[in-house]
Amino acid sequence: MLANKECQAALEVLQESPLYDCRCKRGMKKELQCLQIYWSIHLGLTEGEEFYEASPYEPVTSRLSDIFRLASMFSGTGADPVVSAKSNHCLDAAKACNLNDNCKKLRSSYISICNREISPTERCNRRKCHKALRQFFDRVPSEFTYRMLFCSCQDLACAERRRQTILPSCSYEDKEKPNCLDLRGVCRTDHLCRSRLADFHANCRASYHTVTSCPADNYQACLGSYAGMIGFDMTPNYVDSSPTGIVVSPWCNCRGSGNMEEECEKFLRDFTENPCLRNAIQAFGNGTDVNVSPKGPSFQATQTPRVEKTPSLPDDLSDSTGLGTSVITTCTSVQEQGLKANNSKELSMCFTELTTNIIPGSNKVIKPNSGPSRARPSAALTVLSVLMLKLAL
Repeated sequence: MLANKECQAALEVLQESPLYDCRCKRGMKKELQCLQIYWSIHLGLTEGEEFYEASPYEPVTSRLSDIFRLASMFSGTGADPVVSAKSNHCLDAAKACNLNDNCKKLRSSYISICNREISPTERCNRRKCHKALRQFFDRVPSEFTYRMLFCSCQDLACAERRRQTILPSCSYEDKEKPNCLDLRGVCRTDHLCRSRLADFHANCRASYHTVTSCPADNYQACLGSYAGMIGFDMTPNYVDSSPTGIVVSPWCNCRGSGNMEEECEKFLRDFTENPCLRNAIQAFGNGTDVNVSPKGPSFQATQTPRVEKTPSLPDDLSDSTGLGTSVITTCTSVQEQGLKANNSKELSMCFTELTTNIIPGSNKVIKPNSGPSRARPSAALTVLSVLMLKLAL
């Protein structure tokens, strides 16, 4: 498209318009139409294929903390370790789905479609199976779907149930494994599949600058992007029934890659050796999330010592009952060290307290700028008057 100068000029104009920055919402009513608009603009601005493409979806800003807490009840976190070890959390997740009408209905639908044999040579209708799976993962709340996909396992039976969640014999496996780059090429001819793959790379691409190895330390964004690819040509799944070693992959390999083998291996490792995806799956199964605290000097500015320097005091200085411990401490320091008065509120209160103690009932307030030396003659005169009275008696 860039070879056409008129087309290139038109695209450059679009780059300056709000349309260039628009994004789509996964599962929206006109998702396909929105994605077609997005790719019609962005594909025309690149020469050849890029390894990683920007996601056409709006970024995920929410966290998985609430869902993690629910998952912890099923994974046995905080419960008796003996009971937790014997529990099949993937079976518990399936039971929880059956208690929800919407989850039960859509799960039963895709199980029925994906298990329906067409002929002795054709085990099922993969296209219909994929469509039913997409409906399940797009329409059922993630608190149900994630429990089934990412449940933690302690034995082979549980791990095999987890692997069988998407009915892989129909939705995932095939007679032969295609080359991963060829599979990616097929996926990118479909706007939906291309978008879900780009979203996966945007949210699950391993980052070595974060605590979790995930972009922005957001587990939810990665798990949501992974689930979003199920039901397309690039459908991923667990490669075996290992309860501890979590390895997922699309149904492909890198045989016959020729001089593109390095690129193919890199693409495949984004699934099979992805620390972000592995950490996200394990964290969900354990019911935990990363606690990301603010960094930098802004966090230190919220500490309490600054508040202690300005104690809460009443505006009415004549109310002696309102004097706090911090003021008394300040006044003691002034008396002991003979500090000179300044314009601070604490010392103003201090001189008020000292004056009212020396002359009980006096409402006279000695201002800080008058200095402490003016308070001493009053005290001396008072003491002298008392001595003279005693001598007279």
